[in-house]
Amino acid sequence: MLPQSSALIRVLSYNIRSMRDDTDALVRVIRACAPDLVLVQEAPRFFRWRKKLARLARAADLVILTGGATAAGPAILCNLRTTVERTEDVLLPLTPGQHRRGFATAVVTLGGARLGVLSCHLSLQKGERYEQAGLLLDRVAGMGVEHAVAGGDLNERPGGRTFTRLTSTLQDCWAVAPDGGEHTWTRTEPHQRIDAIFATKGIEVLGCGVPLDLPETDLRAATDHLPVLATLKVPVG
Repeated sequence: MLPQSSALIRVLSYNIRSMRDDTDALVRVIRACAPDLVLVQEAPRFFRWRKKLARLARAADLVILTGGATAAGPAILCNLRTTVERTEDVLLPLTPGQHRRGFATAVVTLGGARLGVLSCHLSLQKGERYEQAGLLLDRVAGMGVEHAVAGGDLNERPGGRTFTRLTSTLQDCWAVAPDGGEHTWTRTEPHQRIDAIFATKGIEVLGCGVPLDLPETDLRAATDHLPVLATLKVPVG
């Protein structure tokens, strides 16, 4: 039997703080990472949000796949080698007094590999965050695909209840194949890892981490999070 072919896919997860910082630096960081897919958190959500997000995508040689205000902040951008099968923005149950949360989701084909994709930004509240992790796993399982990636701002470090719930089913890409920096917050003193990319078990993780070869001035000017980049080998067929 011939070995199964696979597609090499670069996935970037990035909290862009509603593009309130240096947008030119943000564009340079994204372009330097050369991603196929960008899982965005804190995309613009208010006045002319579509125009702002489209401007960012265009400057980074990408297009908007889904999300933004319609997903309460998470969004997905992609390059032109991506074929889109379907998209869905999901609003999560609202806890009174808390910020509305959502998922941006899509099913795409890249290099012949069919892939489910989810971008998230989980709650600051422990209990709500834990429940949202369960909804995330349900959403990934319900996409009808064998392989999927999910990423975003978890507002929690590895070892926390929510993080552990996710890694009971999904691979934490950084833990599987560390490649680059670990800590993603804050921009003034990055000493925590609260952003992550996860993959289903059939995906081979070749490397994941905060890119270390990007200009420090751009990383610190672009937003208050650092980007997480994963290189994944996704089976075809």
